[in-house]
Amino acid sequence: MKKLILTYGIVSGLVTSAMVLFTISGSPIVKEYGELIGYGTMIIAFSTIFIAIKTYRDKYLKGKITFFNAFKIGLGVTLIATVIYIVSWMIISETIAKDFMTEYFQQSVEKLKTSDLSEAEINKKIAEMENFKELYKNPIVKIGMTFLEIFPVGFVISLVSALILKRKPASG
Repeated sequence: MKKLILTYGIVSGLVTSAMVLFTISGSPIVKEYGELIGYGTMIIAFSTIFIAIKTYRDKYLKGKITFFNAFKIGLGVTLIATVIYIVSWMIISETIAKDFMTEYFQQSVEKLKTSDLSEAEINKKIAEMENFKELYKNPIVKIGMTFLEIFPVGFVISLVSALILKRKPASG
């Protein structure tokens, strides 16, 4: 089971890390739909969870697996992919995407200024974003935020995959 979790976790982590490299490319489409592209890629990458559980169930357990064991496999894959994603982002954000937060902040301010919000609301949101930008300079905060980007997606896919793939052994 460990080898299976490691293999699928690494594949998932590499796919999500490649997505990060792609989304920081700066193309207009990516700027407009970057979040959608990112989460879509995470869902695709985490399809490895379903494959890992099904493979383990069918190949090693004769087609039977409990919800708990299936969920455990999914969480294992999720954790490995999450660690790879975080390490990748920490390296990328300190090397080729040093200005990411500044650029993201500027884009967000531009969007706010064209929104229907009042000037007071815009100024309040800008102040909140400036506070977040300052917090994000702390590596612990950055790691935590990066964790919260990816882990919940893998958690939900693990849960759904375990529910779909669980099969109890025939009693008797």
